[in-house]
Amino acid sequence: MTSPPSSPPSSTGADRQALGAYGERYAARRLTQRGLVVLDRNWRCDAGEIDLVLRDGPVLVVCEVKTRRSTAFGSPVEAVSEEKAARLRLLAERWVEEHGLRPAEIRIDLVGVLMPWQGTPSLEHVVGVG
Repeated sequence: MTSPPSSPPSSTGADRQALGAYGERYAARRLTQRGLVVLDRNWRCDAGEIDLVLRDGPVLVVCEVKTRRSTAFGSPVEAVSEEKAARLRLLAERWVEEHGLRPAEIRIDLVGVLMPWQGTPSLEHVVGVG
């Protein structure tokens, strides 16, 4: 008796977590190639998590990274709501307070990473969303 054909891979929580972690590493690498400096990754507090904290010259950048396999449900950056952007502003203030810094400016950026099943990943960097 032969075994049934294998089904396409499902999107489990572990798969999504691995995809997100890869997207964050890819985003950090690409942003550092553009001259930003990574200060922190996956910083957490009781109010939530910041994917990347970077420095762009004198500006502190709090960056949300969204990674997707396709644009079937919109681009990755479209997944960030106004509520999420507001929470990122709160998290930025908490990060600065915890680290005792006084940056000249704080900026919230979004990075969308599109990781197709085949081919090269692409990155969309939206500067200053809030």
